[in-house]
Amino acid sequence: MKKIDAIIKPFKLDEVREALSEIGVEGLTVTEVKGFGRQKGHTELYRGAEYVIDFLPKIKLEIVIPDNKLESVIETIKKSAHTGKIGDGKIFVSNIDAAIRIRTNEKDDEAL
Repeated sequence: MKKIDAIIKPFKLDEVREALSEIGVEGLTVTEVKGFGRQKGHTELYRGAEYVIDFLPKIKLEIVIPDNKLESVIETIKKSAHTGKIGDGKIFVSNIDAAIRIRTNEKDDEAL
């Protein structure tokens, strides 16, 4: 099993969720987060005063999938989250040793 953490722009959430649903992804966790990468934030003007926004709002998706779905899920996220502009996000993949559904005690792929 693999865990995908994807950091995307907030306005792309619905598009990414719908695309993942179309390829059979049944569950994901969504968290509102803040951060920055190469774009390093930006400057805004508020009531005549300039201030720097260091941390930009982002969405973090967490998805645990069977190994055989990894490439299709990554490609789907890349396509649906892409704008071509700085700050589109990142995808991280890690291994999952075990998954257990608490209600039924199902394990690993059956628990997904």
